[in-house]
Amino acid sequence: MTEQSATRINELRALINRHNYLYYVLDQPELPDAEYDRLMAELRELERISPELITPDSPTQRVGAAPITTLGTVHHTLPMLSLENAFNEDELSDFDRRARERLKIIDQEIDYAAEPKLDGLAVSLWYENGELCRGATRGDGLVGEDITPNVRTIKIIPHRLRGDDWPEVLEVRGEVYIPRKEFAELNRNALMRNEKTFANPRNAAAGSLRQLDPQVTARRPLTMTCYGIGRVVGSIPGDYHALMAALARWGLPTSPELQVVRGVGGCLAYHREMAARRAGLEYDIDGVVFKINNLAFQERLGSVSRAPRWALAYKFPGQEELTVVKDIEVQVGRTGALTPVARLCPVRLGGITVTSATLHNPEELRRKDVRVGDTVVVRRAGDVIPKIVAVRGDLRWENSVPFLFPDNCPACGAQLTRRPDGIIIRCSGGLFCPAQRIATICHFASRRALNISGLGEHLVNQLVATKMLETVADIYGLTAAQVATLERKGKKSAHNLIDAIQHSKTTTFPRFLYALGIREVGEATARALAEHFGDLAQLLAATEEILQQVSDIGPVVAHEVVTFFHQPHNRMVIARLQQAGVNWPPVVRPEVSSALHGKTFVFTGTLRIDRATVAARLIEQGARVATTLSAQTDYLVAGDSPGNKLDQAQSRGIRILTEDELWKMLNE
Repeated sequence: MTEQSATRINELRALINRHNYLYYVLDQPELPDAEYDRLMAELRELERISPELITPDSPTQRVGAAPITTLGTVHHTLPMLSLENAFNEDELSDFDRRARERLKIIDQEIDYAAEPKLDGLAVSLWYENGELCRGATRGDGLVGEDITPNVRTIKIIPHRLRGDDWPEVLEVRGEVYIPRKEFAELNRNALMRNEKTFANPRNAAAGSLRQLDPQVTARRPLTMTCYGIGRVVGSIPGDYHALMAALARWGLPTSPELQVVRGVGGCLAYHREMAARRAGLEYDIDGVVFKINNLAFQERLGSVSRAPRWALAYKFPGQEELTVVKDIEVQVGRTGALTPVARLCPVRLGGITVTSATLHNPEELRRKDVRVGDTVVVRRAGDVIPKIVAVRGDLRWENSVPFLFPDNCPACGAQLTRRPDGIIIRCSGGLFCPAQRIATICHFASRRALNISGLGEHLVNQLVATKMLETVADIYGLTAAQVATLERKGKKSAHNLIDAIQHSKTTTFPRFLYALGIREVGEATARALAEHFGDLAQLLAATEEILQQVSDIGPVVAHEVVTFFHQPHNRMVIARLQQAGVNWPPVVRPEVSSALHGKTFVFTGTLRIDRATVAARLIEQGARVATTLSAQTDYLVAGDSPGNKLDQAQSRGIRILTEDELWKMLNE
């Protein structure tokens, strides 16, 4: 047994040391935290059973890995220890019991300082006579990296402490991290510059602190929360909560979530509270930390080689796990957007069993190069849909091939359209694609389209579920008797709906075009197309080049229109609508005599009257309404809280109108 244990211990040490190096030195972790914790737990248990096999260089006897040599080194006066982990209530209770036994207060409950466990990089700040003299990483707990020039660039870290009652020497310890919102912005900016993005906020923070050029660090949105002290020369408060209050008074950042709780019951209540609030916090946490609040008790309990006996990290259920991609499917959403989804071998994650993960869009799939058969790292934060954050390339099959995105819609076979940036791919078969059926019918019946009163989303869902509706053309084949069979639909409401359907048959050409739901064709564009072509036949025959001759229609809109009308099934549905009696009077072009004829208006901000109503009045007088500023823009109508269009219009010399000035022009 000892020989087998020794072999397994050596395997675990080699594996853990490798992942320590990847995580702490290279900032390129390959292993989810939950998997790493399992390896460490197995090693500790084997060493507990066979203590004679423990060696000073075992990962259980030290923290992290040795620092990189490109930065200077700092020898910590007091070791920067790690924390023991608990994963369930029993382990928390055992920790509390052991502490009370060692303190000989078996019948008393202990007060604990509780705060979130931040997911960043541990650092030490050294102050002498209130002045910041040095910043260092934790490194291996005994020797860290000198990052003084870099920590000086972090705005939240004071160069000089406030007040005058601080100790002569004060070593403060805490976590440097990047909040979620700032991390997302950091990656967005990197994408715009064609630079490599960061895998997660922790990697971004670690990489930022280890820059050789402090100017690079200064551009990163780093912040810090202090959670303890090291070397102190002078007096400090007698409990942890008061100590954190003193640090805050001296200008150092501390956790706003810090609470003092009593006993195991208080700890469990705090853990449940933070687990529930986790997804809404501004930063990533992977658990909570409980520390005995009484500093004298802390000193009496002391530490083992790797961790203090007076503190414990109670981790949340694993948010990252390893699993295998069984298949990749492409789903079509209600609006026609195609989303790749990975089907996974079942894995427990964050308290649930996960069998699939979104890959968001084709560009994300291409960038991560996820393939069928890959071993991947899956993450679930809060209640967010699980997603794949990394691929274990070292475990990929030799005969693995990249996933090929389909050329046609997997739901209906229609041609796909791609946005210029390549991020979103959509199905062009809006009138017949089953995946878009409910959204298409609801849009067709909406107030600004065919205005079919009573045909809302709930009823559309019922009609689709009972197979009474498959396309918008089926609306005009419904009978009152059919509708009356549905739940909560009496004869009167059924007859009212049929009357509304019959009334909707007489419409206008712009409304009909808008009702078709062509991508990029809103009300203003639909009216521009109707006025330019006059009838449906000419529009159906138009090429992209001809369409771009219409005011405010560029290549993107022209491509969407031609692609939509190119689909035979879309044309078939349109023909059925006309056969059912949907009609419109000839298009009456605006009178040329209007003073606003040919003028182009753009809106910004909030208007007192609905924009669509204002736009309709303008179009009646021959004006054009656009969504973006261009060389052809004559007026910008600015409402309350205008956006950056106002600055752009002013710089271009475009005339700015208030809403009152616009109405005066219209009435004149």
